[in-house]
Amino acid sequence: MTPESPLTRPRSTVRIQDILIALIFGALVILAHDAREGSLLAGLAFMQLVEGRATWLDTRWGRATSILLQLLICYLILASPRESPNGEKYFPLASEYYTVLLLPVVSTATYLGVAGTVATSLATIAAYLSFLLPTYIDYSHGDYLDPDAIHTLVVRCLLLAVCALMVNSLGEARRTESARYKKTAEQLAVANKNLIDAEAAVRRSERLAALGQLSAGLAHELRNPLGSIRGSAEMLVRSTAKEGAVTRELAQIISDEVDRTNSLVTRFLDFARPLEPRRETTDVTSVIDRAAKHARVAIITNYSPDVPPLEIDPTLMEQVFINLLTNAAQASAADAPITVATRVVKDEAEIFIVDRGCGIPADKIETIFNPFVTTKQNGVGLGLAIVAKIIDGHGGRMAVESEPGKGSTFRIYLPIPK
Repeated sequence: MTPESPLTRPRSTVRIQDILIALIFGALVILAHDAREGSLLAGLAFMQLVEGRATWLDTRWGRATSILLQLLICYLILASPRESPNGEKYFPLASEYYTVLLLPVVSTATYLGVAGTVATSLATIAAYLSFLLPTYIDYSHGDYLDPDAIHTLVVRCLLLAVCALMVNSLGEARRTESARYKKTAEQLAVANKNLIDAEAAVRRSERLAALGQLSAGLAHELRNPLGSIRGSAEMLVRSTAKEGAVTRELAQIISDEVDRTNSLVTRFLDFARPLEPRRETTDVTSVIDRAAKHARVAIITNYSPDVPPLEIDPTLMEQVFINLLTNAAQASAADAPITVATRVVKDEAEIFIVDRGCGIPADKIETIFNPFVTTKQNGVGLGLAIVAKIIDGHGGRMAVESEPGKGSTFRIYLPIPK
């Protein structure tokens, strides 16, 4: 089993370090000189145990509040007056608890940068040196520090600063490593999403290939009998020209239905035929405008000047936009606006068509580009399949967003020539 990373370990997990910290501080509370001192030590223990666990500490103000509370508790511990058994006067500077001042400094150095570490170190040293004030030393009675005491005091302050900077260096390395792991995790998430999309595209391509072969075979088999049926219907119309209107009407229905079926067969062949785009350097906005004109659809445009000319087949892409604009118009009310916009997204040109129509049912949104999937009552379900095939042939991709009753957005992504 792979060891659990500290970056992925849940915050609620009890670590062995937490148990040891609790035991050590418990012993310090027991050894405290009085209840007040014990309470302060217990509060300091609590601050250490919640360090890195409470979410509010992850904010800048939360971290600053935690450090100030730790520094205040440490100061109160050193300043706690106590009576000596032999009657000697208590000096906070000589307290056995002076090392607790390292805790707020180490906390700052671990989570904050050099500036925060230096500021906290100076504040801690200032708090420690504040015990030189007359409040704690009665200079009127000759209570002065000898040279050895001053030397010890300076050494303690310098060592505190050294510890802070050393811990900050280690903390900086840890933060850099954490940022690197986070970036790697984000890249893996993007790669995983792209892999899922690629797998879906491969499955769709396999389905399209199989259906394309089936459609091609079926279309060729249907065309011959359709030709015979149409020819027979035309002969029937001519031979019954002098007879009743009902016979002529029925013969015309046969002819019309043959034409409709033949059109459907042609679309099957278009879908099954191998796609070889004839690429030209083309302004895609001109193709969109031409498609809107041919489809007789009024559009609102928002073209970005940053989109360069693309290597596309103008005829095939016009067919794509005619299909999408026609679908948008059929799904929308007569006065509902249809918007077409372009923009650059990384190394791709994005074209999106937005309508305010009836939308696509949620159970069909994932399969809308598959053959024979349609939301129209009389639709065949090949239009969007052919559109997706054309876009795939250009090395692009498609996406759709829709909410029933509010409209749909079809997005086309085409590669930008380098």
